[in-house]
Amino acid sequence: MPPVFAHGRLRLYLLKLLDEAPRHGYEVIRLLEERFQGLYAPSAGTVYPRLAKLEAEGLVTYATEGGRKVYSITEAGRAELADRGGELADLELEIRDSVSELAAEIRDDVRGAAGDLRREMLAAANASATQVEDESWKAAKEELRKARQEWKEQARRAKDESRRAREEAQQARRQAKEAQERAREEVQRIAAQLQEQFSKTGGVFGSIAGAWLGNGASAAPEAPTAPGPSGSAWAEDLAPTADPARDLDRLLDRFRDDVRDAARDHGVTPAQLSEARAHRAAAAARIEAGLRTGA
Repeated sequence: MPPVFAHGRLRLYLLKLLDEAPRHGYEVIRLLEERFQGLYAPSAGTVYPRLAKLEAEGLVTYATEGGRKVYSITEAGRAELADRGGELADLELEIRDSVSELAAEIRDDVRGAAGDLRREMLAAANASATQVEDESWKAAKEELRKARQEWKEQARRAKDESRRAREEAQQARRQAKEAQERAREEVQRIAAQLQEQFSKTGGVFGSIAGAWLGNGASAAPEAPTAPGPSGSAWAEDLAPTADPARDLDRLLDRFRDDVRDAARDHGVTPAQLSEARAHRAAAAARIEAGLRTGA
């Protein structure tokens, strides 16, 4: 039998099961057996060490209930699931394919057994062609009929399972792609609002914000600031994820670091600090209004 999970995939699937609900180790094993329709069940020696490693990495935590450890996913674990949404969709398809392969092996075994039974029956029939059919011969015919029926039913279930697996995998890929697009559009919308707000203001903070957003705002002549990256290239290393809120946090962290670096390199006067505070209040109000509108 081919391996059910490729390297590292069981770890990802354990996170998915714990994201559905908190579970203890035995429940995880039972759920995996159900997902594979009883054709595969991992051992305790396979599941418990992986749960312990996930707990050590901070991706899951546990609480003791009735003498058992009940594992729950952490925010870090959910973040990894979100980052690996496409890989999880592929894993779901692989699991469906594994079930289909296992069912196909059973079907082949049933087919081979039915063929052997048929040959044995034909040999018995040739040996006793002139004798009256007795009860044992009728029983053999009934066994052959049942074997054929069982093979047809197994083949039908395997075909239906394979079709459902393809449909679910396609739907999961579409959903992951749509979530990624929505996150990218939300971040771009908020960045555009910030750019519009800061384009209306000048001064040291306006220059720093313009450099961050790439809107070409110029600093006051008496306090020039270092040029920032262009709008199309700024923070391009921060690839969007499926979580818009997380993407916004990363962009705001980058903006804060750029402002801090500019202040450290060029100094800040009390007047510039007051101006920066006013710009910060205006920008915060603009972002909060945009977020409330988006909600």
